[in-house]
Amino acid sequence: MKIPFLYSFRNLLTRRLTTTLTASGMALVVFVFSSILMLAEGLRKTLVNTGSSGNVVIIRKAATSEVQSGIDRQQASIVETQPEVAFGEHGRRLLAKELVVLINLPKRGSNKPSNVVIRGISGSSLLLRPQAKLAEGRMPRPGSSEILAGRSIAKRFKGGGIGETLRFGMRDWTVVGIFDAGNTGFASEIWGDADQLMQAFRRPVYSSVLFQLRDPAEFKKFKMRIESDPRLTLEAKREITYYEDQSKMMAKFLRILGLSVTIIFSLGAIIGAMVTMYSAVANRTNEIGTLRALGFQRKSILGAFLMESFILGFLGGCTGLFFASFMQLLTISTMNFQTFSELAFSFSLTFGIISKSLTFSLIMGFLGGVLPAVRSSRMNIVDALRAG
Repeated sequence: MKIPFLYSFRNLLTRRLTTTLTASGMALVVFVFSSILMLAEGLRKTLVNTGSSGNVVIIRKAATSEVQSGIDRQQASIVETQPEVAFGEHGRRLLAKELVVLINLPKRGSNKPSNVVIRGISGSSLLLRPQAKLAEGRMPRPGSSEILAGRSIAKRFKGGGIGETLRFGMRDWTVVGIFDAGNTGFASEIWGDADQLMQAFRRPVYSSVLFQLRDPAEFKKFKMRIESDPRLTLEAKREITYYEDQSKMMAKFLRILGLSVTIIFSLGAIIGAMVTMYSAVANRTNEIGTLRALGFQRKSILGAFLMESFILGFLGGCTGLFFASFMQLLTISTMNFQTFSELAFSFSLTFGIISKSLTFSLIMGFLGGVLPAVRSSRMNIVDALRAG
């Protein structure tokens, strides 16, 4: 005979206090586990959403980011003449030669300094990035000391608001507009005229060349030709791949950190579940003996106690995920290890994270309940009835 599921569920309801405490411990572990995964996923999504599969980024070979790259004007001109570059309105090539540098700005409120990306843009930069739209003010005038600030910069850094002034590159720059780039890395950047920024920072070279492919299928052919050209020392990547690579190091660090913390916390939760289940076995010795006397087999007793552990783990997992889901309302900032600049992003909950978290909670429930369940199933009928 098999013991019905309701038997295990009712036993947990009978011990409300211990059930609540044990499930709460598991919920805390699942909350930490899922929050770290959401953090890594939010970072990855922010950077991946920054790129477009139809765009190509050209940087110097061996450079891991635009900050480390340098492309002289002659090389940029060679890239500009390639047949794979798409044309926009009025026959203008959809290509932008850009400069990327880092500056240090104080934060609002704390006055704590942090690195911020300054991007020198050209006429086609906004056309190549449709996710970035002017939200307030106006566009900077070409050849002037006017700049655009991402919404995240305007909110978190001194001098980043519209009408305010920032000083860098030995010049004063006026913020004439705020752009909204959604949940992308561009929201944490400041944009200005590339030629003016090159003069201010005394940089004679570009950091990258960005262009839209005429046909996305032509990327491999273009990549082989540009990287084998003896006149060039350049590397071509799809923009979405470039930004995905930017997230790998930081996301890996967050996952390792989260796994380490979760393992430590989970040991406490497993021990708590084990103590709870051993206590249940000790208090129900007579009941176990009665079940055996009624004809229930050892494996049925084992299954009933394991079911209680799984229910505890499932309740803890659902509770932890419920509270972790509210983390999506938060936006945090951290340093991008690839560019050493500050990046703002939000937590992101996915179906994969939900399944991993629930699986992890069920594993904790199993590990916490397997030994007490085995002990209960091995009890001798006579000894169990006498002990009761």
